[in-house]
Amino acid sequence: MKDFPAKIKKALPWAMMFCVALLWLVGRDVGGDFGDFSKRAGENLADFSVEMFKFLPFMFILIGLFDIWVPRSFIERRVGRDSGVLAVIWMILLATLQAGPLYASFPVAVILWKKGCALRNVFVYLGAFSALKIPMLTFEVAYLGWRFSLARTAITLPIFIGLAFLLEKMLPGDIALPEQPGADRTSATPVVMNRGLK
Repeated sequence: MKDFPAKIKKALPWAMMFCVALLWLVGRDVGGDFGDFSKRAGENLADFSVEMFKFLPFMFILIGLFDIWVPRSFIERRVGRDSGVLAVIWMILLATLQAGPLYASFPVAVILWKKGCALRNVFVYLGAFSALKIPMLTFEVAYLGWRFSLARTAITLPIFIGLAFLLEKMLPGDIALPEQPGADRTSATPVVMNRGLK
């Protein structure tokens, strides 16, 4: 029974997808607002699923190669706990040069953290990915003008860098990744390691 909440948590996304698909099947031939709503829900689910199947396999291949080819010592030296301001610039450049939806940044953030990247730099990467990607900036400049884009960047950049440092201070000292499936099936919570073990 201890695994019951964890099993519900794992099954929840699949249950939600099933409910949306069922809603689309039931409501596609029904007129009115319910029919329109169910049709849009089904179309959104299909579009999102196709986008994920196109993008995520390639993303996971790159992450796997990064995990194998880039040693932990390289990441720790450049963007680890003892890194300085240059590490923040590296994180912003890494995020700015990438493309894709926001959920694609999370596997990269996990592998960076796993390799010894400081937590503040992981948060800087996530903030820059969500706000400063070159494809997004290109569209923004085209539709809203370079002055707006420059002003927004000047405001958001120090905000998410400050939040990254604040979040690192607020979180426990040596918070680690959750247990891998199969390593300890009774625990789904993050493991906190002793500073002295480092």
